[in-house]
Amino acid sequence: MASPTYPPGPRGPALVQLFRLGRDPFGYMRRAHARYGDVFTIKFPSFGHMVYVADPELVKRVFAGNARRFHAGEANATVLEPAVGPGSVLTLDEEEHMRQRKLLLPPFHGDAVRRYGGLIREIAEQEMESWPVGQPFALRPHTQRITLDVILRAVFGLRDPRRFALAQRLVDEFATRSHWIVLFPFMRRRVGPLSPMVRFEGARDALDRFIYEEIASRRREADTERDDVLSLLLRATHEDGSPMSDRELRDELVTVIGAGHETTATGLAWAIERLVRTPRVLAQARESIAAGEDDYLDAVVKETLRTRPVITDVARKLTAPTEVAGYELPAGTFIMPAILVIHHREDLYPEPLEFRPERFLEGQGEAFAWIPFGGGVRRCIGAAFAQYEMRIVLSAILQRAELRAADPRPERMRPRNITVAPGEGARVVLARPLEPARADRDHEGSRQDGRERSAAARMVEGQRL
Repeated sequence: MASPTYPPGPRGPALVQLFRLGRDPFGYMRRAHARYGDVFTIKFPSFGHMVYVADPELVKRVFAGNARRFHAGEANATVLEPAVGPGSVLTLDEEEHMRQRKLLLPPFHGDAVRRYGGLIREIAEQEMESWPVGQPFALRPHTQRITLDVILRAVFGLRDPRRFALAQRLVDEFATRSHWIVLFPFMRRRVGPLSPMVRFEGARDALDRFIYEEIASRRREADTERDDVLSLLLRATHEDGSPMSDRELRDELVTVIGAGHETTATGLAWAIERLVRTPRVLAQARESIAAGEDDYLDAVVKETLRTRPVITDVARKLTAPTEVAGYELPAGTFIMPAILVIHHREDLYPEPLEFRPERFLEGQGEAFAWIPFGGGVRRCIGAAFAQYEMRIVLSAILQRAELRAADPRPERMRPRNITVAPGEGARVVLARPLEPARADRDHEGSRQDGRERSAAARMVEGQRL
């Protein structure tokens, strides 16, 4: 192979480039694309050269590339392994990744997630009761509570209100402590009892103890009737017939917390942030819900994830020298499909800054041009769950709440753990008291019966007190 060559890109020290990206992810990436084209290099501390690709054909090559040469797990582990562990489906590669992925796919299949519809709506409506009337408040903390409660009920299967409340506190502390460790790997040095890494490890260990206690309890219980994700994984077996180990279960449960809690909560916050600033779309979404139609709300979710992708890029790490777009890249280089940039290409999405869900009713968003969940064999396992949950929660909010923006100016993107969130937390005003809750919980196709839904409501109410 010829001598390594890197595409052009912004100049300056790696730390300065990281600071500029963190201050304005949207502007920084779009300026880099406008100046350097579809392939450009950015340097960050602890990562070295990161080659971004912003063309769907190049993205297709990366996603379809040889899994032994394009390591997604190794790339993810650079950021995520301290939190999710070495056995997570996110940090594994090649055969190990595929074995684990096969075990995780069934509980998160599109049809399987529909059984949680009534529960998701109930949790959302319960959380909405705490919203203040007539005064600005940040919506994202509320969507975080909704998505966390959904995970603790639908994934962990928690029923005891005391254990539920404890889990909430442990996950909140873990998420808070993870922020600096995930975003800034150079802060992982232990330089005293108050250093970010030491505090993070304390929060992680406390959450791990809770998870291992829950796994042990559920193994003893051996209830074959339960259909939460943990129960399904406890019954799953590898090809040799062996069950998942406690460590495997722990790593996947923490992965779900990180990849399914913060991300979906952020997506919901962005959806409302966009809707309250686009009255036409807000009115159309309400009309479609009243008519019992799903297509427009699905398009709202997709357009939200286009204009405000929760994850701005995905990564592959080269294990061998590889030619990409005419550049000879050495092993160890990070290849980064630039989600944020691709989603705002004018040739793919005319008037890309406009929030227009109709694009997805007109056939736009083809493969490798709409990639909020990545792609290929590494596409997010929870993509169907996340989109379904967003639709149900948005339906509940739009039916019951009349919201307006606290400030007419759009909120800027700000890094938050692995996501890019509304800079002000999606601040809104609830114009008047909530409309009465709907009596029909089965609108979303949930198979939950009334007894289970009542139990869910009692549990959520109990853990709020």
